[in-house]
Amino acid sequence: MNTATAPATRTRQPLLDDAVIVLRAPTQVWSRETGDAGPGAIDGIYHGDVRHVRELELTCDESEVEWISVAPDGPSRAVFSAVLRGVDDDTPDPKVRLLRDRVVAPGEVRETVTLRSARDAPLTATLRLRLGAEFASLHDVKGGAPVPSVIDVRGTDATASARSQTASFTLEAAGGFVEATGSDIRAVWSITVPARGEATVSWRMILDDTTLVVRGAARPTGVDTEAAIDAARGHDPRLSRWLEVALGDLDALRLTLPGEGDDAFYAAGAPWFFTLFGRDSLWAARLALPLDVGMAASTLRVLARLQGDRDEPDSAQEPGKILHELRSTTLEQPGEGIALPPLYYGTVDATALWVCLLADAWRAGMPEAEVTALVPALRAALGWLRHHGDNDGDGFIDYLDRTGHGLANQGWKDSGDSIQWRDGRLAEGPIALCEVQGYAYEAALAGAEILEQLAGDADEAARLRAWAGDLRERFAASYWVETPEGRYPAVALDRHKQPVDTLTSNIGHLIGTGILDADDEAHVARLLLDPSLSSGFGIRTMSTGAAGYWPLSYHGGSVWTHDTAIAAHGMLRAGLRDEAEQVVSGLLAAAEAFSYRVPELHSGDPVTEVSRPAPYPAACRPQAWSAAASVVALSALQRR
Repeated sequence: MNTATAPATRTRQPLLDDAVIVLRAPTQVWSRETGDAGPGAIDGIYHGDVRHVRELELTCDESEVEWISVAPDGPSRAVFSAVLRGVDDDTPDPKVRLLRDRVVAPGEVRETVTLRSARDAPLTATLRLRLGAEFASLHDVKGGAPVPSVIDVRGTDATASARSQTASFTLEAAGGFVEATGSDIRAVWSITVPARGEATVSWRMILDDTTLVVRGAARPTGVDTEAAIDAARGHDPRLSRWLEVALGDLDALRLTLPGEGDDAFYAAGAPWFFTLFGRDSLWAARLALPLDVGMAASTLRVLARLQGDRDEPDSAQEPGKILHELRSTTLEQPGEGIALPPLYYGTVDATALWVCLLADAWRAGMPEAEVTALVPALRAALGWLRHHGDNDGDGFIDYLDRTGHGLANQGWKDSGDSIQWRDGRLAEGPIALCEVQGYAYEAALAGAEILEQLAGDADEAARLRAWAGDLRERFAASYWVETPEGRYPAVALDRHKQPVDTLTSNIGHLIGTGILDADDEAHVARLLLDPSLSSGFGIRTMSTGAAGYWPLSYHGGSVWTHDTAIAAHGMLRAGLRDEAEQVVSGLLAAAEAFSYRVPELHSGDPVTEVSRPAPYPAACRPQAWSAAASVVALSALQRR
């Protein structure tokens, strides 16, 4: 008798690389290349943090629908094309086409379905649309175990509605008949297509969620897209194509907070991060700053309104601290032991980055009155750096999850295994990341300049400069290591104050902050361009010489576009223009490989082995800071 226990069913995060997305934050539709949704685990219609519809299918009674193409038109529209050979004649050329034109707006999905015929005789057809209502949490979808929560589905004439406790949608099928059975909604249209003519039907879905903490931006973007594309012409031809796609994606990712005016910010990315993220929204705004000072200013104001004002361990809130992310409900990842409250502050770098962006925006033309209005938030942020950011009193900004259910790693590389020794051992916290010290140094000096010039506070400016000078000296004494891969700054100091000796992309973030001298900046830039870190499609997160390296590791060998762009951004500020252009060359190669919608990350496979990098199959796209990297490329090539 076999008494072996069956293995437990494993849930896995959905793969995204082969799916089609049409979006306008906070609404998104993921489907197959047919336009139908259902076969893929990610498929469906989402609004905010809820998947309202799991399945979406369009069929024709009289013919199989044979899909042949999908043509995106910016981020918010796609046209799916098919032939209907079941109602065609017997000649070789297909003469009956179906065009499915999908448009997404905040809280709205529309489709226009057109039948076109080149036949000499009229034809009749019956089109059917089936929707499967679900209302599953986005977090559960990401965890691979969505739980439906449909309460009520009703259909009458050409309209149907479905709802859960907090979310709902209404389907309008003009000219059709609608019925509802269980969680399914079906709409049917009977149409006649004249000889050499066409006929059209349409449907519209309005989505709502009473718990939504973000809304779509009402004001148009402040970016002059045509001017940016024109500026790119005359350089590498791939640049203008990347900018066109990337700036469209950035526009579609804009959000605001309900009841907080029209101040917009970039959602981090699709599908999981249609909300405010401190680090992501700041870096996206900073990289895109040459084209849009207004977005930087509004991002700063939004984050200042939510700045920490008390010590609250469960949310990792501390006075002056800038938040990590905003959600409508607790974010739970049971397999990882993570439960983050709706307003969560577990980020070690967002506070310094807020100060750095404020200074950059001020220098780029943010109105002085707007900068002055943020001086109280600036003082609070600088206070956090000096009085709360150091958990163990060693003089470095570090992080440590005090709850046991927060993020174990709180830099941008926030996966559980991202900070490891060269031999593969995981580092123990508190962890003081190298790049965070660079951000803090830059923030202290930038903050001192603003306080001195706009607030007349020379005494505080002097104290900040002294603090920054001490930090720079301690960094030089504590972080540099020598391994068979050379001399470079360690990725971090661990709880024992030992430099974690892996060679990583983190060192690229130090360039341009001022914490390194000019010779060391040039040395670090050369290391980043070495084949052990540079794949030819960007800079790897971890060197190929590290024991933990794997080209499809999330933070241990993959390439993140924004990470590479930050290094190029620093090189430009440090006057390392040739090096920046070499980095941008890799970014352009990756952009071309991914049809100019660069994902969150991709493999670290070298250009010497592959003509294009493999996608990281669960990578988000579009991603705001990946899209904003195109502006860094523009800045680099314009300086020739």
